[in-house]
Amino acid sequence: MTDELLRLATDGPTARITLANPKRRNALSEIMLRELLAALDQVAATPATGVVLAAEGPAFSAGHDFADVAARDAVGVRELLALCESVMVRMHSMPQVVIARVQALATAAGCQLVASADLAVAADTAGFALPGGKGGWFCHTPSVPVARSIGRKRLMEMALTGDVIDADTALAWGLVNRVVPLAELDDAVDELLGRATRGSATSRAWGKRVLYAQLDRPEDDAYRIAAEAMAAAAQTAGAREGMAAFLEKRQPEWPD
Repeated sequence: MTDELLRLATDGPTARITLANPKRRNALSEIMLRELLAALDQVAATPATGVVLAAEGPAFSAGHDFADVAARDAVGVRELLALCESVMVRMHSMPQVVIARVQALATAAGCQLVASADLAVAADTAGFALPGGKGGWFCHTPSVPVARSIGRKRLMEMALTGDVIDADTALAWGLVNRVVPLAELDDAVDELLGRATRGSATSRAWGKRVLYAQLDRPEDDAYRIAAEAMAAAAQTAGAREGMAAFLEKRQPEWPD
């Protein structure tokens, strides 16, 4: 990986991926996206239980790099957007819990990154925007996960006005899970991630996959998917140990 663009470090059971190109406001160029996808793939193959997605500088991410986009024809732009989609989908498909640590402004595909993470904690210095509506290149793809986080009317407001919403509004709308002072951001991220990674790793990974499979499906389909997964999961070693520990009034000894 290119040190100037992205860093990957391991801290016990937690992997930390940091966007490190503040001069370009951590723009998601093709190179940045490829390195981010490679980092996620690398972590997915490890025993890590959680991933912190962070950034350096005055912006979390400004979204797509316009210099990269402007140099492409329609086929090239489609390829870039497909790569970006792969990054977002990978955060959903990997077994680890992915939490976004948002210290500053996240716009367009940068906001898409936040919405695509499993969890997000923002500093009170953060802001969020889908500015394409007033900038000439509408935020079509960033709107996909944002809509699934905040609902239609709020998505329409963000996408049509392009205005920045502050961290407290993002919390009220459901785009992030917590808002804390900047000095407390790391502690808040670690605390939430710690609570979200307790228990059986196998059960949690399967649970995360099924949650994404049933979200936004018709209720009958959602129940069918969830019930089948739950019935099968009841036979796993982790589920058996969890139930036995509860019945025997003892702490569980997870097999994974």
